[in-house]
Amino acid sequence: MVAAHIAISMKPKSNNSSSNNCCGNGYSSDVSNGSDNNSPSPPPSPLKPRLTHTLSQCRRRLRSKTKSFVRRENLGSGLSFRRNLWYLLVLPLLYVSGLLMCVGPFSGLLGYATVPGSVYRSYENFQRLWNDIRFDNSSSLQLSSVWKDKRRVKVQKPCPNSTARNHFSMYRTSIMESPGSSGYLIIDANGGLNQQRSAICNAVAVAGLLNAILVIPRFELNSVWRDPSQFGDIYDEDYFIDNLKGYVNVVRELPETLMEIYDHNVSNIPNFRVQAWATVNYYLGVVLPILRDQGVIRIAPFANRLTMNVPSHIQLLRCIANYKALKFSPPISSLAEKLVNRMIERSSMTGGKYVSVHLRFEQDMVAFSCCVYDGGEAEKFNMDSFREKGWKGKFKRKDRVIVPALNRVEGKCPLTPVEVGLMLSGMGFDNNTSIYIASGEIYQAEKHLAPLRKMFPLLYTKESLATPDELAPLEGYSSRLAALDYTVSLFSEVFVTTQGGNFPHFLMGHRRFLFSGHAKTIKPDKRKLVILLQDMSISWKAFKDEMNVMLAESDRKGMMVPRVKKFNRKTSIYTYPLPECACLQSSNNSTIRLTDSANALDSHREHTQ
Repeated sequence: MVAAHIAISMKPKSNNSSSNNCCGNGYSSDVSNGSDNNSPSPPPSPLKPRLTHTLSQCRRRLRSKTKSFVRRENLGSGLSFRRNLWYLLVLPLLYVSGLLMCVGPFSGLLGYATVPGSVYRSYENFQRLWNDIRFDNSSSLQLSSVWKDKRRVKVQKPCPNSTARNHFSMYRTSIMESPGSSGYLIIDANGGLNQQRSAICNAVAVAGLLNAILVIPRFELNSVWRDPSQFGDIYDEDYFIDNLKGYVNVVRELPETLMEIYDHNVSNIPNFRVQAWATVNYYLGVVLPILRDQGVIRIAPFANRLTMNVPSHIQLLRCIANYKALKFSPPISSLAEKLVNRMIERSSMTGGKYVSVHLRFEQDMVAFSCCVYDGGEAEKFNMDSFREKGWKGKFKRKDRVIVPALNRVEGKCPLTPVEVGLMLSGMGFDNNTSIYIASGEIYQAEKHLAPLRKMFPLLYTKESLATPDELAPLEGYSSRLAALDYTVSLFSEVFVTTQGGNFPHFLMGHRRFLFSGHAKTIKPDKRKLVILLQDMSISWKAFKDEMNVMLAESDRKGMMVPRVKKFNRKTSIYTYPLPECACLQSSNNSTIRLTDSANALDSHREHTQ
């Protein structure tokens, strides 16, 4: 009996607190209460300590709890990620649906008021405000004092103690194993005038990077521009080759030994496709070995095939190509110079200074934008027909949603001539201001240019400045005609851009390079402008106040210089050429001829006053 009682007393009992069993001293702290016998029970015999075993049990349980906790955390993270992904997918759809209801074709059915800026009413507003514009007696804006921001551009000290050519020679020697060239580089430049210009400058940079001999770039026939011009038709080949000597070797064609291999047809050379915005490492690691192995490489297409983040001396090659080596061919440059001089002569009331406007209101641009103006059903029919003819069903795909009102609200619609006139009048330009229109054939020109002429009678184009005989050799060649617009706009006191694209981006950069860092460009906030132009209750004074703010903002942004550290450029060097291209300006052997042209232009203006 006693033995049985002792056995029962020594039988371990479970404890509700697992932590006491695991993390105590290894002894049982309970006594038996399972017997009804009132006789006293002897104290239980102490158990032998089992500390090691108990600690290992604690670790196993702790690991088990940790794994369970991690599984719960992973499960929670997965659910949270799926919930966030659901939000990311659904919320944009709700946002677009809301916009479609507010500014889309269903807004009228639902009775919603139109979103400010979604409807074109600019011509109506012009008619309403015309008398206020005509009899505005406030002081006009003088072209000589448009740009008030006098900050000096602060850039890093360029190319110290040597010329740019010497710096590049040292760089090239340091990265190449052998002094000879790696082979021949052929590129096909596609697009319009300035997209081709971008490809040329990038090709010069890549040739310098790979120590290759550059063959004069070939131009592809673009389905939109339809201009069969080649390099020598637009640029001066001899000038290009001579001004790149010491930086990159340029030849007109491949040597006979290589041409024989490919049956005297460059198109037989296998085309190597390079990814967009390819890095320096890609060219050195992938392209260079192929070039050395084959002796020649052809890359097409070549637009945007080199990243903006390249070593400073490779970046310099872009500057040299763009601002020094690329000069328009004699037929183009000769006529362009005449047009600039004629604009100066016709701007005598403003000291020989004039405004140039890049007006993208050609029929193809209006059609491509899918924006609606004030032409009604006839305009819609014409635009639909033009889109179908030019882009073969691209705009009728089921996955393509076209909301003209949304395009306008987001500032994607080309400005009309009357909108440009209202903006410039609001900024203070008076009707004595000479304006050069850089454009192709304006859509319904007679109708749309009429209100602009009422506000600015001194309105000129290349067609009105040049004689038919002078323009005849360039007719039918869109890139050559665009080169005339580029030159006349380059030397204007004020350049106005109304739509994005390569033309204004290159021109703004070129003007920054020429005019001490200031682009001298009006780049309107079109999202704000369309709201103001739709407001049929706005007064002329209130509109002018808003335009003065917009002009001041263009003045401020015209002096912007990106902060460029080593290999971190995020902006285009063709739009923001400083600080890297300042190295070119400072080089004794790299003086830009266009700078001399700008000085000569100022002298001519002084002479005409």
